[in-house]
Amino acid sequence: MLIDVHGHIGRVLPDRREFVDVTNLIAKMDAWSIDLTCVLALSEHPEGAYLESDTEDVLAACGRYPDRLIPFCLIDPRYGNRSDMDFSHLLEEYVMRGCKGLGELLPKMDFDDPRCLNLYRQAARFSLPVLFDMQDRPDGYGLRDDFGLPRLENALRLCPETVFIGHGPTFWAEISAEVPADNRSGYPAGPVAPGGAVPRLMRQYPNLWADTSAGSGNNALTRDPAFGLEFLDEFQDKLMFGTDSCQRSDVDTVWTTVATIRDLRTNRTLTESALEKIEWRNATRLLNLTAPQGARSG
Repeated sequence: MLIDVHGHIGRVLPDRREFVDVTNLIAKMDAWSIDLTCVLALSEHPEGAYLESDTEDVLAACGRYPDRLIPFCLIDPRYGNRSDMDFSHLLEEYVMRGCKGLGELLPKMDFDDPRCLNLYRQAARFSLPVLFDMQDRPDGYGLRDDFGLPRLENALRLCPETVFIGHGPTFWAEISAEVPADNRSGYPAGPVAPGGAVPRLMRQYPNLWADTSAGSGNNALTRDPAFGLEFLDEFQDKLMFGTDSCQRSDVDTVWTTVATIRDLRTNRTLTESALEKIEWRNATRLLNLTAPQGARSG
């Protein structure tokens, strides 16, 4: 069994030749032996408007393949531009229509902006974990934080009922205590220095989880193989497999995170119990899913 907690549909790249529809997503899932995929919306934020994948698109796609796709909803924290804006009418509808999480949250805002905190708290009332992207860039998209992730820590402390799923280059760069200032939104290389913000916060706050998706997650777990295995083992109850694959051409190759999870299974570098948690058990527990009968076991 393998659950991808970070999937996308729609045109996710600016290149207009790339348009990934739900059929292509299913083809990639079949090629990579993925049983279920969480489909994340993007376009509710103006930073992601060109991506053509809002909550309604996600719900329509998941309705075509209800046994394979799991919808996430998305709300912009700036909607209403108030720190006490009531989102319950949206959240209630989205949960009723099957949404299991909120994401991919990626507005260019401070992580602990009062409007964000308001959304985080309301998501928790509807049992929706918040999957976010963090980017340390003045342009583009992604929630912002300072070195050491104090804004994320503030949100974890102020919103203890909200489960946050960490993702993005800046989040994963902070797996190390030594974060290059010129590569905090990229893929830092070399050994991981002990004392990074990510492992510290994951130890201290039960409401911080993470997915392994994209080049950023895969790089964090493979740049220092020994540390990566220790990290996977220590946080086996709070990590979930993901791909974040966005291109049509991906179906012809094995995605990096898929290759990594296969390597872990083939080489038995993690216990079977730990690997199953990361592959599917944690997602099933967090999202309150029921594994389909006859699902693949590996």
